[in-house]
Amino acid sequence: MSSYYVGVDVGTASVRAALVTQDGHVKHMAEEPIHIWEPCADHYEQSSTDIWTKCGNVVKKVTQDIDPNAVRGIGFDATCSLVALDGNFQPVAVNQTGVKERNVLMWMDHRAAEQASRITAMNHKVLQGVGGVMSPEMQPPKLLWLKENLRESCWKETAHFFDLPDFLSWKATGSLVRSLCTLVCKWTYSPSDGWDDTFWTAIGLEDLLENSYSKIGKLTCCPGSPVGGGLTLEAAADLGLKQGTAVGASLIDAHAGGLGVIGADLRGHHLPCEKQPITSRMAIICGTSSCHMAVSTQALFVPGVWGPYLSAMLPGLWLNEGGQSATGRLVDHMVKGHTAYTQLKEQADSSGKHIYSYLNFHLEQMATDATHVEQLTAGLHVWPDFHGNRSPLADQTLKGMVVGLTLSQTLDDLALLYLATLQAIAFGTRHIIDAMKEAGHDITTLFLCGGLSKNALFVHTHANTTGLPVVLPAEREAVLVGAAVLGACASSDYSSIQEAMEKMTEIGHVVRPNNELESFYRKKYAVFLRLYNHQKEYLKLMQD
Repeated sequence: MSSYYVGVDVGTASVRAALVTQDGHVKHMAEEPIHIWEPCADHYEQSSTDIWTKCGNVVKKVTQDIDPNAVRGIGFDATCSLVALDGNFQPVAVNQTGVKERNVLMWMDHRAAEQASRITAMNHKVLQGVGGVMSPEMQPPKLLWLKENLRESCWKETAHFFDLPDFLSWKATGSLVRSLCTLVCKWTYSPSDGWDDTFWTAIGLEDLLENSYSKIGKLTCCPGSPVGGGLTLEAAADLGLKQGTAVGASLIDAHAGGLGVIGADLRGHHLPCEKQPITSRMAIICGTSSCHMAVSTQALFVPGVWGPYLSAMLPGLWLNEGGQSATGRLVDHMVKGHTAYTQLKEQADSSGKHIYSYLNFHLEQMATDATHVEQLTAGLHVWPDFHGNRSPLADQTLKGMVVGLTLSQTLDDLALLYLATLQAIAFGTRHIIDAMKEAGHDITTLFLCGGLSKNALFVHTHANTTGLPVVLPAEREAVLVGAAVLGACASSDYSSIQEAMEKMTEIGHVVRPNNELESFYRKKYAVFLRLYNHQKEYLKLMQD
């Protein structure tokens, strides 16, 4: 009987599952949408009940023609959203309306921006591990917001706060053990020192110290470690699997993408990171938002970049995590909000192409023999922080900028704005890489996965703006493969998460930079950096 592993990925807008073979190929995949509530600006909520139901639906779909005994393990990844449950493990409302179904504060919820700023101003030593700045996307400011704004209805009622990946592990096994990935990356936990009492007391959440931090996690383990006794009887019924099936300690979704790409065997591809340690690679998981993962053997502190996090993705290695809060979401915003979007949709539909495939085609038609496609934006520049800057500036107050608009609103104008947005996102990656290199990282090759990595122009733009080769995995659903790696590791079929990662990941395609565009992008990157300086100057002028 063949052996399989199931990977479950809970993204921003959907739950996906894949049945993955021992060599890392996706045999079946299924997806279902999950509901998002946006009651007001910067408030985003979900339902843990809805999410778990969809997990059961998609897992049953991908395993419907498989003997449950053939599924050796299952792993979960999810966005770093905050889940609130009461003492009976029932949902607790995280909103003013008291709707208990909406018990998840999403990762992109920025309602706690003011709390995050206050925590940053305290300059506590734990902030060294998050680039010196507390983000509203992390859990401490969200917890503080709940205490200050929903003290009676939520804070006092909640007995368990989970990061969403840990909620899924608990739901599957009944075990309250937390993954080091979530606690270290989003909660300020230290694998060597545990929770810092002085931090939680300083920010006004001293009540979390009760019963050895039982509300947010007493027990921890490395990602991929077997959790509890595997699937409980109830969870097995929900998922259509066998009771006791191994469950690997979970990961944040971006980190699962890192596992799904960064460990591939590179022999014969003549890449600069070949025969070099894994520390020379950066994994970029690019979807609604983007995360930039690089590991090191020593702790490297990078201003404005999260980490270093010990054992948060790979046991024994330090992880630095850069990121952009809006990438795929920004592209959609720019394109679908343009006057010519209706025309684009009509032409894309009539040609049988996806809108972004059609835009790439349209840009090719606009290029001339003397002008490369990517040079069409010489007079159009975008600063991409429409949802603030996560890295390396760590400034959530930053806004988006566009320079070079005219009165024209044709399909050509839309295509150029789309291209300039892709370039701005790629420059954001270059900005993060520059900060990491300055701190001691030696990054020579990029490994991309996620929805945006399926856009050829996005991939080529990243290679050309950074000057680094870009590797795409053979299995394009790398996040799901990464989640399945967790289940494979927990099953004991592999001796370590590193072995499982290497055996289950494979290179598919390599995109190398076009050296002829180096001068163009060097100048355009200089413009990019000046846009930031100008924005700060304008702000200072208005404040003065």
